[in-house]
Amino acid sequence: MRRVGFGDFVYEEVREWGQFPADWPFEDSPGVAVDSQDRVYAFTRETTGMVVLDADGAVLQTWGRDQFKRPHGIFIGPDDAIYCADDWGHSIRKFTTDGELLMEIETKDHPADTGYVWGDQASAVRRGGPPFNFPTWATLSPEGDLYVTDGYGNARVHKFTADGELLFSWGEPGDGPGQFVTPHSVCVDKSGLVYVADRQNLRIQVFNSQGEFINQWSDIYWPCDMCLDPNENMYVAEVGGVFMSSGKVPDHDNPSARVTVRNLNGEILSEWGAADPLGEGRYFAPHSIAIDSQGSLYIGEVSTSYTGGAAPADWHAFRKFARI
Repeated sequence: MRRVGFGDFVYEEVREWGQFPADWPFEDSPGVAVDSQDRVYAFTRETTGMVVLDADGAVLQTWGRDQFKRPHGIFIGPDDAIYCADDWGHSIRKFTTDGELLMEIETKDHPADTGYVWGDQASAVRRGGPPFNFPTWATLSPEGDLYVTDGYGNARVHKFTADGELLFSWGEPGDGPGQFVTPHSVCVDKSGLVYVADRQNLRIQVFNSQGEFINQWSDIYWPCDMCLDPNENMYVAEVGGVFMSSGKVPDHDNPSARVTVRNLNGEILSEWGAADPLGEGRYFAPHSIAIDSQGSLYIGEVSTSYTGGAAPADWHAFRKFARI
């Protein structure tokens, strides 16, 4: 094991954690989440569906095989309901822990007209539109409202009731306050503030519950996903590289992919990544992040769907970091 991080947030990586079923081909884990029982959910892409593991990495069950067009983000609510973003399916679905479908919001046959066609650069989004055009993530407010980042083919955040009724949306293409280029994931704190990973703009924007801009954090290396612990420390998976809205090929060394721990002012409390002096086990494309009741972190990475380059030989798609 090797130690990473600093200050009050130091971890040991549990190498080779998580044993996936032999009949479940696995390379990418774009979504990862942890429920109230510390069961870990890997939303996988080569075999589309969910692998559920215990804290030791043993498989508890699988479900949803071949039910998704392309898995992306996952969020688990306080009642252990599981929200899955299927970007190619233009849908957000809500499941029980056993994979029973409870609700679906989808536009699979008629994605929003934003000027975007899959395969275009993010800058091809010409205008904001209604739900959905390749949605990326979902989360809940303390009151139970559902926020969805409509990120790859749109430039908006949508707010729904718990029953899936659209309340309102905000956002347009651009780099000004309240504008987005790939709003990739969303997180809500206990006070109801909404944090949006505005990925290609290299920032996290902060809004109130009405979608009004409050602040932004700009020292971010292409943010992909965020999660909060009970003390409202925020953990951010930052994929790194110089990705601009023009679609520039990434430079994997400047800046590095990393994980940061931040307070809700955006100040860094701990970080680690390729700059780690040991240089081994570095991140390639940290795409999702989750935390369990013991403070351990789980990182899901992607490679086959990542733009440019090849994953290093010691790369792992699904990783656990135990807090010490």
